[in-house]
Amino acid sequence: MTESIEKRVKKAHQAFLEMSRAKGVERSLAVSLMAEKLEECFDDILQANTLDLEISREMSVPDLILDWLKLTPQRLEAAVEILKTLAELPDPFQKVINAPYQVTYCQNYSQLMPLGVIAMVYEALPDLAIIAAGLTIKTGNSLILRGGSESSNTNTIISQILQVALEEADFPSSCIEFLPSEQGYSIQDLITQNQYLNLIIPYGRPSLIQQVTEMATAPVLKSAMGNCYLYWSLSSDLDLVRSVIVDSHSSLPDPVNAIEKVLINSQQKSTSIIRLFNYLKENDFVLKGDDALVEEFPDYLNPVKESSWYQPFLTKTIAFRRTDDLQSAIAHINEYSSGHANCLITDSYQEGRIFAMEADSALVYINSSPRFYRYLQGSNSVFLGVSNQKGHRRGLISLETFTTLKQIVVGDGQM
Repeated sequence: MTESIEKRVKKAHQAFLEMSRAKGVERSLAVSLMAEKLEECFDDILQANTLDLEISREMSVPDLILDWLKLTPQRLEAAVEILKTLAELPDPFQKVINAPYQVTYCQNYSQLMPLGVIAMVYEALPDLAIIAAGLTIKTGNSLILRGGSESSNTNTIISQILQVALEEADFPSSCIEFLPSEQGYSIQDLITQNQYLNLIIPYGRPSLIQQVTEMATAPVLKSAMGNCYLYWSLSSDLDLVRSVIVDSHSSLPDPVNAIEKVLINSQQKSTSIIRLFNYLKENDFVLKGDDALVEEFPDYLNPVKESSWYQPFLTKTIAFRRTDDLQSAIAHINEYSSGHANCLITDSYQEGRIFAMEADSALVYINSSPRFYRYLQGSNSVFLGVSNQKGHRRGLISLETFTTLKQIVVGDGQM
């Protein structure tokens, strides 16, 4: 008989309490064993993924989700490499931080602590479960995975392998709980378990993020994908504009920070714009524009719906429109973009400062590609995604995102 969702969440909470006694070196060892076990089972994981792909194609699953679902050996190896990197990083809880405020006559300091039980609700992207598991175990948290039905077989075998690794490391296997959708574990039932859940991370299309955000009774960390804007200033380098746009779409399979909307200074020369259009078409982009630009460049652009300025395409599609100046571009970005990553290409230092201060975005890129990396070779940072909500978890979702701050007050016995 299938255990109730309440029991599964409670088991994850109990596992978190048991794991709180584990030292940093033990958590690192557990992450290292997870990587080792996954490597031993590559063929089994890829076989399960092939089965999921076959079933999904028969069920006419959208091409976007099929792209997210398809695990290549390279994607699997990249996820395992991230686990190995996490295992080698210092214990995040060794840092002592200055207290945000002082209590009279007492010594004060703050300490990073684990959050508790984290639930991740995600579409396809089975390698994302591996990375999330590494981040949560490294930070002493429990993880509940609720993937989509399209990746059920892949998610099942990945979670089983991770649990075997945890048991070998003498960790409770319930540190990672997997809830298969076909066993009746609904998203709503999971995200309303606020008694034990400390954080919910939805990852996927905007419809999923909205669904989870509206129904959850536990805290939600909204991730964002696509609908990033670029403002092409009059004082800028066309070659840089071209390379930044193309490079931003290179973080496959989920190009989180892909530039999908480009605002062009109204005085930009038509010849430069045409050169950009030709370059993007040669790189297999679909180009759209507002009515004025479509009329000006009918051979290059198709009309874009007004609602599309708010929404991500999540494909190699870019919409263009002219704008008068930097201030009007910032106003448009602040109203329409997803607010997690936006870009400016300019030769003006002053424009760069204004954009950095006034663009309402978690990440601002000036003369730089916003391309998203979960792990950049040679760095010591690992990122799950990007959050566009305001608060202390805004921006890149990293190890610190899975921690909370505890303030410790030490007195001398006097009142």
